Amino acid sequence: MAKKAPFVCVRLLKRVQEMNHAGEKRQLKTWSRSSTVYPEMVGHTIAVHNGKKHVPVFITENMVGHKLGEFAATRTFKAHAGEKATKLK
Repeated sequence: MAKKAPFVCVRLLKRVQEMNHAGEKRQLKTWSRSSTVYPEMVGHTIAVHNGKKHVPVFITENMVGHKLGEFAATRTFKAHAGEKATKLK
């Protein structure tokens, strides 16, 4: 049984390959958080949507094989309010 290939948005990969061929380094916007980072993407800045805005992510070699969504957090932590929080400060 063969292992499936990693998912990547075809349109995103095509745009990255076109930029590599032309030698360009501009920021790409994407909503595809589930796309896997491919070696062709290294050195590019991809703005990944976090549900509210696009977060710029500079792709390095260490990110290859991971998903784009891992680098754009969707939740922000606001400190818990209350008596304990004021005592800690």
